[in-house]
Amino acid sequence: MTGRVLYFNTLIQTLMEIFTAVIFGWPLILIAFAMIRQINQYERGIVLTMGKYSTTWNPGWKILIPVFQKLIKVDIRVKAVDVPDQEAITKDNIPVRINAVIYYKVVSAEKAVLEVEDFFYAVSQLAQTTMRNAVGEVTLDELLANKAEVSEKIKKTVDAASDPWGIDVQSVELKDIILPESLKRTIAKVAEAEREKQAVIINSQGEVEASANMAKAAQTLSEQAGALHLRTLQSINDLSSDQSNTTIWMIPMEMLKALERMGKS
Repeated sequence: MTGRVLYFNTLIQTLMEIFTAVIFGWPLILIAFAMIRQINQYERGIVLTMGKYSTTWNPGWKILIPVFQKLIKVDIRVKAVDVPDQEAITKDNIPVRINAVIYYKVVSAEKAVLEVEDFFYAVSQLAQTTMRNAVGEVTLDELLANKAEVSEKIKKTVDAASDPWGIDVQSVELKDIILPESLKRTIAKVAEAEREKQAVIINSQGEVEASANMAKAAQTLSEQAGALHLRTLQSINDLSSDQSNTTIWMIPMEMLKALERMGKS
């Protein structure tokens, strides 16, 4: 009997210890999980200890001390920023609207957090301002013909200005150049006039070549006796093959002149 009582007392004591461990252990487990932070492969973690920058975490699980430390995650993947339409005036005072896309990535996470408030917004605003300035330094013809050179100039300017922020600009591409409707019609008229000019030049060149060939043929016929008469007979033969009711008689001018002289005599 005494053994059974001792057994039950031991069992109750063990259950009480387990219950006490569970009651007081759950908060410790929750605190432990709350201290764990995960940094993904495409991220870097900026740790501020009591408000001061202390270290940069690489990907993996890290232990963060609550209250005393703060974690800021920075995405280091390449980002594409669609720069909205910008109204700009070219060097020859022509208003145009341009839009572009800029590709960049964060190469220094601590600078992107500590040196600028919002690097995404800052890069977008910097690209807009640089685009307007770059367009103002070239004429419309240069802008339309050298889009790649203008894009490269914008990239270098934005890259140099964003280096202190830990930003590396990969490329800048001008997507579209929107012209006013009145200017489009003017350009179309200029292109049409240029085509008409080329057509007139080509036509006149053909006339010159044709006249030169005709003069050469006339000279050849005049140098050979009977050549003109043979040419006349050949023309009559060509006309006779046509199924027509009209007959054309071709008389040399020399015969008409001879008849005129005979009439006068």
